[in-house]
Amino acid sequence: MRAVIQRAKDASVSVKGEVIGAIDNGFVVLLGVTHDDTKEDAAYLAKKIVHLRIFEDENGKMNLSLKDVGGDMLSISQFTLYGDTRKGRRPNFMQAARPEQAFELYEHFNALIRSEGIQVETGEFGAMMDVKLLNVGPVTLILDSKE
Repeated sequence: MRAVIQRAKDASVSVKGEVIGAIDNGFVVLLGVTHDDTKEDAAYLAKKIVHLRIFEDENGKMNLSLKDVGGDMLSISQFTLYGDTRKGRRPNFMQAARPEQAFELYEHFNALIRSEGIQVETGEFGAMMDVKLLNVGPVTLILDSKE
């Protein structure tokens, strides 16, 4: 399982021009699922992300977590995180999980985040979405449950 985490404020996701999820302060998480991912991978990433200390404390140091600052999460499923561009010019997505498996693990990941007391807004699984965010810092990290 792979996640791109962006520290953000004023982030939203729209489908067909209608905003379906929005946050004021927290993380935008793009989440990709591959074939051999399990609920353990989702649990690993959920715990890591909730406690990741990338918000600034009173001294300007990245020392506070999403939980510490009372932040929210905008969670977006994104199979393109497993796009392979080594051959040719068009990515192949053979490493992305089938939609049924990806949806189940995406939902499980979101439930785990919510169980930590974090408000989670989501996009629409499988839909064409427009994601808007103001990346603060900018701070962007990539986490992989297998690395």
